[in-house]
Amino acid sequence: MSLSPPAIMGTPVAERSLAPDLARGAMLLFIALAHAHMFLAHETTGFRGYAVDGTVLDRVVAGLQVLFVDGRALPMFAGLFGYGLARLVQRRTAAGADWPQARRLVRRRSWWLLAFGAAHAVLLFFGDILAAYGFIGLVFTGLLAAKDRTLLRTAGIVLAFHVLVVAAAGFAAEAAGHENASPTLVADPVEAAFARFAVWAALTPTFYVVDIVPAFAVGIWAARRRVLDEPSRHLPLLRRTAFAGIGVGVAGGLPLMLADTQLWHPEAPVAVAAYTLHSLTGLGAGLGLAALVALAAARGGRGAVGAAGPLTRALAACGQRSLTCYLLQSVAFTALFVPYAGNLGATLGDAAASGIAVLVWAATVALAAWMARAGMRGPFEVLLRRLTYGRP
Repeated sequence: MSLSPPAIMGTPVAERSLAPDLARGAMLLFIALAHAHMFLAHETTGFRGYAVDGTVLDRVVAGLQVLFVDGRALPMFAGLFGYGLARLVQRRTAAGADWPQARRLVRRRSWWLLAFGAAHAVLLFFGDILAAYGFIGLVFTGLLAAKDRTLLRTAGIVLAFHVLVVAAAGFAAEAAGHENASPTLVADPVEAAFARFAVWAALTPTFYVVDIVPAFAVGIWAARRRVLDEPSRHLPLLRRTAFAGIGVGVAGGLPLMLADTQLWHPEAPVAVAAYTLHSLTGLGAGLGLAALVALAAARGGRGAVGAAGPLTRALAACGQRSLTCYLLQSVAFTALFVPYAGNLGATLGDAAASGIAVLVWAATVALAAWMARAGMRGPFEVLLRRLTYGRP
């Protein structure tokens, strides 16, 4: 997602590269779909949190999301995050800053992302990813100045470690009988806040960080070649990445889709292997989806926001305000689903939750488009920029 404020003199909207903003705006739909069902009160779920006793429609929706959404949107946003940070450093150094100055800026921003993530988890949603971005910006800052070989080697090492983490999580879920212990089910708001914080604190430095780093490194590699800023110059690479990445993601997700929709009932070790394969191939799918959006942007000719049509501009406006839109999704889901608010999570199935997710995402796109016409930036983007850079 777009968590990279522009340089002090920001690029005019009409001249912004379309692909990164369009990718963030479109993929916020995937984030909404991946998160909405986590608020539902299913007693027993599959590996990805979908009900094992849902209706036929629920299972169809769950199957499609396991193949194309879950474990696919996060790597894509991680790649965009790495791309955005690398471009931020490039702009700062082009303006005369040296590497230590740019590094201090990245780290200051990362500390604030960590704080944003902690607040997001305590107040709204345990599955926050902002803090993971902040953690990576602090610990892996050196990758922004590393050689290409180091980037790809780091991605491979962390990806191997990721396999071990996911397998361990899978066996833990099997041992617990896939009981739904989501903090979103806690009825007392104070107790729920503590529960969300506990789960978030465990997930962020383990599961989310190792899931994000490989795509983060690839995003830095792509930024050095301006792949998303100039997609028309990289069409063969984008086509190969889209075709191979999405294909690998679908093939790797198929066994888990069959297991999570109860069409297949494998033994525990085989089920965990399917879960691990699904997560591992999510990197390819996420990068493939980003490439697909870049190809769509390249069809606009110049690939700039100012040359796009109304719908594309609306999606790009959402991408430009993706931090705000991301947080608004959590506000809406909390208001609608949790026991101490709307409590729809107690009665709805996976298909209905996904329908609400689409509506919530569409509302944020409409809001972002209105803000763009009014010349307004996203409030959380403004706040993060102010905290990072200080007053202009």
